Amino acid sequence: MKQSLQLKLGTQLTMTPQLQQAIRLLQLSTLDLQQEIQSALDSNPLLESEQDDHGSEAEPQQQNQQQAEPQNNGQDSAGERSESTADSANGTDGADGDWSSEIPDDLPVDTHWDDIYTSSSSYTGEGDELSLDQRNAVSESLRDHLQWQLNLTALSDADKQIGELLIDAISTSGFLEIPTEELAAAQQVDEDEVLAVLKTIQQFEPVGCGARDLRESLLLQLQQLPDHTPWLPQALIVVEQYLDLLGKRDFRQLSRRTRLSEAQLGEVMRLIQTLTPYPGEAFGGEEPHYVVPDVIVSRKQQRWVVELNPETTPKLRINDTYAALIKRADNSSENNYLRDNLQEARWFLKSLQSRHETLLKVASCIVEKQQGFFEQGPEAMKPMVLANVAETIGMHESTISRVTTQKYMLTPRGVFELKYFFSSHVSTDSGEDASSTAIRALIRKLIDAEPPRKPLSDNKITQELDTQGIKVARRTVAKYRESMGIPSSSDRKRLV
Repeated sequence: MKQSLQLKLGTQLTMTPQLQQAIRLLQLSTLDLQQEIQSALDSNPLLESEQDDHGSEAEPQQQNQQQAEPQNNGQDSAGERSESTADSANGTDGADGDWSSEIPDDLPVDTHWDDIYTSSSSYTGEGDELSLDQRNAVSESLRDHLQWQLNLTALSDADKQIGELLIDAISTSGFLEIPTEELAAAQQVDEDEVLAVLKTIQQFEPVGCGARDLRESLLLQLQQLPDHTPWLPQALIVVEQYLDLLGKRDFRQLSRRTRLSEAQLGEVMRLIQTLTPYPGEAFGGEEPHYVVPDVIVSRKQQRWVVELNPETTPKLRINDTYAALIKRADNSSENNYLRDNLQEARWFLKSLQSRHETLLKVASCIVEKQQGFFEQGPEAMKPMVLANVAETIGMHESTISRVTTQKYMLTPRGVFELKYFFSSHVSTDSGEDASSTAIRALIRKLIDAEPPRKPLSDNKITQELDTQGIKVARRTVAKYRESMGIPSSSDRKRLV
């Protein structure tokens, strides 16, 4: 085999550390971004946070907004309106002086490389502010709540040990998961002793805890009601003897067995519906998940205005005192340390600015394309995919995906993740496309208005949508209904 040398030309995309940093900041949620900024402040002496007395806070908010023109205007595009952002809000408003002259104006955060970064979110909406103590407070578990009541009960030490064993066997939903005979064997006592202590625990709050099944839990809750409660005897009979028919919603058979008229059975059902199927659900649940909106959309002077949330736009700058200590011709370790940190601080500030600019461009484009949603609600949502926004603002779809992941928009209709505004399309009789989000909203509207005794079947909903010019298959309606957590028509049927 003859050996030879060959010269080949080729191109290769290399992601510099600066580009990787810009992409990573673009992917971070607001909470993770704050942690990243704090980490940069702690590790880089050349980077500092601006004080409130160094500038007015009104200017960044005024400059950091964009206006989404009505679609019939047709003159300004979202990309053109997104060209200007507030340097002061991004921490680069003259803070680093001449040090930013070497930084390119456009940081190439747009890339087709699929870098994956994970993040989490936290939200406190306007008007729902919580104190620091409330945010850091740990909610009481069901076990702690029951244990606290057990300690206040006049029981012997042996019975309290049995009570602790029973409480440990109660699930977060409130039901006793281990048979009493097993607990008695484990404690080496008679089962009657365990049952006696269990009866005491079943009187604790919340009522119904310690029950061994749903029937016993509902009976415990009914037995706690005053004797003069209307329809209480009939409700006890229905729960104790005919709970299976109640679960099947076989109201005709239930009415025949209990010898109650439809109106009377409806009153009994109304009483039973006041009970809690899972008595422990108020305790031990997941902590509330808060998110901080990255952009705010408001209506001002007949125009939709898009602006960055001033609480999430940090004010950072270069420390002029340390920067002035850098000597250009000095190669000492101290001087090199300051020079390296200065370069890192400059790139970090530029990456933050690029992140905010990109986020504002994407949000403005979304508001422009979804004017109907802001004016009329989800039923007017238009179909839109990542490629539509990417083409409008001149970026790659992967960049749009990063920007819209775990980024939230505060609107007059609530807080929504940016991904909420993207949906597939369904053809209609008019030749236009309907958004799957709009179809879901129409399905929910039809179900909310249905008669409770004769709920709409999936086939009937399909026919109703057809009358509105939207042709979808019955299985599509069923899929959308299930995705919204709405039960079938047979399970939605009720007498009250």
